[in-house]
Amino acid sequence: MNGYIVLETGECFPGKWQGGEPAAGEVVFNTSHSGYEEIATDPSYFSQIMVFTSAMQGNYGADSAVWESDSIHLQGVVCLEMQKSIRDRSWLDKLEEFSVPVISEVDTRKLVLHLRDHGTVWGAMVQADSEEKAMVLANALIETKKNKDADWVYQVSTKEAFEVEGEKPLGPKVAILDFGSKQNIIRELKTRCSKIKVFNSRTSAEEIRAWSPDGIMLTNGPGDPSEVKVTVSTVSELLGQKFIFGICMGHQILCRALGGSTYRLKFGHRGSNHPVKDEILNKIYMTSQNHGYAVKHDSLPSAVKVSHTNLNDNTVSGISCPSKNCLSVQFHPESHPGPRESDVIFDYFIEQLS
Repeated sequence: MNGYIVLETGECFPGKWQGGEPAAGEVVFNTSHSGYEEIATDPSYFSQIMVFTSAMQGNYGADSAVWESDSIHLQGVVCLEMQKSIRDRSWLDKLEEFSVPVISEVDTRKLVLHLRDHGTVWGAMVQADSEEKAMVLANALIETKKNKDADWVYQVSTKEAFEVEGEKPLGPKVAILDFGSKQNIIRELKTRCSKIKVFNSRTSAEEIRAWSPDGIMLTNGPGDPSEVKVTVSTVSELLGQKFIFGICMGHQILCRALGGSTYRLKFGHRGSNHPVKDEILNKIYMTSQNHGYAVKHDSLPSAVKVSHTNLNDNTVSGISCPSKNCLSVQFHPESHPGPRESDVIFDYFIEQLS
């Protein structure tokens, strides 16, 4: 069966349709060599079609123990090869279970180079017997998808607050403001905290204060930080009261609350090999990253220090503001997928709460 990934700018890339339902989303690429399950279940990839640069997908099976949520958030999977054999097709079966479209045998090198040179655009994955028909189907899907609610954070945030028992009876209480949290953020905090409570992204500062946390975590999440409703004002109100630690979208929201601004990157940072210099702990990490926006360095107030720098392009990878009692990083210290060397930042966060 013929499958096509069609970009809104008119380019069309053919391949072999492997199943799922036609879908539209932002077309992005990830350079990780493994971790397809963690990527697919990361809420930060909500409304995105993923082009994998690693040639083979599904080649080590499927195991829900490594999932970062209870659902698949990718709109679609584009790859060179998908494991589909008598021995094993478990990952393809799982994608089909969630109706996620899969197209294999795509010239992913050509597609990724196009995205790198021309930037992230919307696209659609469709089944058709000709390129002309594929273009018509895809354009209709893209138009419908683009007109939906742009606050992607709220769509993946927990709708009801819930508590998680920590593994350290004498550890701190941490409130999580959920923008689309990966499960490994909660796992990392569980090993260091006595109690955790996860709140919806539009929770008021008053409700968070009523739980009396020792610290506040702002999580990762999808989309444009300027489209996230309520949250920036909530964080602004909480600044300086309890130590706040932000990750990825949490970093961008924190910087906006401090008076900074954000901008869209040409093609984003998505992979598990991004070098970052940490001037707080005086280390250089290889990090896992997944974001399409960044903080404007010159928009930050003088009290805010750029504490982490992406060594590939010198973009802001973290900030520290002692006067407001906060810290944030653009990368993922909880990894999954990716190297684990930066998880020491969780220890640093907990130290600030004692």
